[in-house]
Amino acid sequence: MKTRRDLFREIGWGLGAFAFLSRLGWLPRLEAAVAAAPSDYRALVCLFLFGGNDGNNTVIPYDEYAAYQQVRGAQINIPKDSLLKVDAPSQGAAFGLHPALAELQPLYAQGNLAVLANVGTLLQPITRADYLAGAPRPDSLFSHFDQQDQWQSSIARALDPRAQTGWGGRLADAAAALAGSSFPMMISVAGIPLFTTGVNSRPLVPGANLKGFQATAVSQARYAALRTLLTLDTGNVLTGAASAIGAAAIDDNATLNAALASAPKLATAFPSTSLGKQFQSIANIISVRGALKTSRQIFFASLSGFDTHTDELATQQTLLTQVSQALAAFYAATVELGVADAVTTFTLSDFGRTFKPASGGGSDHAWGNHHVVMGGSVKGGDFYGSFPTLALAGPDDSSNEGRWIPTTAVDEYGATLARWFGVDGGALATVFPNIGQFSHTDMGFFR
Repeated sequence: MKTRRDLFREIGWGLGAFAFLSRLGWLPRLEAAVAAAPSDYRALVCLFLFGGNDGNNTVIPYDEYAAYQQVRGAQINIPKDSLLKVDAPSQGAAFGLHPALAELQPLYAQGNLAVLANVGTLLQPITRADYLAGAPRPDSLFSHFDQQDQWQSSIARALDPRAQTGWGGRLADAAAALAGSSFPMMISVAGIPLFTTGVNSRPLVPGANLKGFQATAVSQARYAALRTLLTLDTGNVLTGAASAIGAAAIDDNATLNAALASAPKLATAFPSTSLGKQFQSIANIISVRGALKTSRQIFFASLSGFDTHTDELATQQTLLTQVSQALAAFYAATVELGVADAVTTFTLSDFGRTFKPASGGGSDHAWGNHHVVMGGSVKGGDFYGSFPTLALAGPDDSSNEGRWIPTTAVDEYGATLARWFGVDGGALATVFPNIGQFSHTDMGFFR
C-alpha cells in the first residue's frame, strides 16, 4: 500500500518531469515589461549538506585549541595556523573557521553571517544524565535516512503522520496568504526532497528539458493531445492528482522561463560547480520576482558527499570550498539585486560527526552540529546557542566518543527563520508541531 509520503513524492516527481516541458519555444510567454517587485519580499534558501558534515572541523575553538587537538589527533586535525580566526562575543572566545571557508570569513566579519552552535533533532530538551537514563530521544539516531527526514520534517518520530511532510512545505502552506500570487512559493533546484512537501504546497522544479516537442504542426498536435489527457477524469485519485500537478507545472514553468528570458543577465560571477549553478539558478529566479508577482519564496539546494568515514581532510576541503564559493557568490548576487536584507540562506545536514576520529582518517555518525545563517538581515559576526564542551564523556556527550547532545532543537532553529519569514503565533505551531517542548521560538540571530 502506498503511504501518503509515497503519494506526495510520486506527485512531486511527476511535477519535476512535467517541468521539462517548460523550455518548449512555442509555449506562451510573458510580456517583456517586468512588473514592479513586491515591496515586502522575503526569501528563505535552504542548503542541505547530505551525508553529515563534520561540524567539529567546520567551527574549531581557537582559544581552547589544545583540547581540540588532543582528541582529534593527527588523523583529522586542522592545524591552528591554517584556521580562519573569528571572534564570538556571545561565547567570550575566539574560534577558527575551516580554511576552506575563506569567502565566508569576510561575511562573518561584516556581520552578514552567523553560526548556530550544536543544533539537532530533539523530542524535548535532554541532558547526558537524562540520555543515559533512557529519556525519550529521536527515532533511529545516527541513521542517514532517518535523520535526513527528521531534519527536513522537524518530526523526530517516524510513525507520526506529520513526518510525511517537510517544514519547508508546511511553512509555504502557512505563508500562502503572504505570497500575493498563485505562483509556487517552494522551488527546488535539487530534486523533490521531503523538506519541500507541504499539505497543500508542492515544489516547482525548474531547469530541465524534455525532448520530443518542437514548433511543427505535428508536435503541437501531440502537445494538445497531452494537455487533453491531463484533463481526463480517470476515476483514480493518484492519476488525477498527478495530472493536475503536471498541467500546473507546464504553465508555471512556462511563466518562469518567459520571465527569465526577459531578465537582464546578472553581473555576479558564480563558480562552475554543481552547487554554484544551483545558486545561480536561485539568484536568477529571485531576479524575476516582480514578473512572478510573488512576495514570498522558499528555495532548496543541496550538496552530497559529507559521509566522511575516511579521508575526511581532503574530502571536506573540496566540499566546503564549493560551499564557501557558492554562498559568497549568491550573497553578492543578492546585493546586486538589492535584496540582501530580504534573502536569508541557512544550512542543514543529517547530523554532526564524532569528535573522536574513526579509523581511516575520518569520523563516524553523531548528533548535534554547527550551522551557518547568511543574509543582510542576519545579526552576524557572532555565535548563537551553546557551544558544546569538547570533552569525551563530558556533559554534552551522549556517548564516550563526542556525539554532542543538541542544546538547540531543529524546531527552534526553523521557528526563528519562520518568524522572520512572516509566520508567527498559532500558525507557527502548524509548521513546528513540537515547538511547545522548547524554550525559544526566536534564537535572536536576526536584526
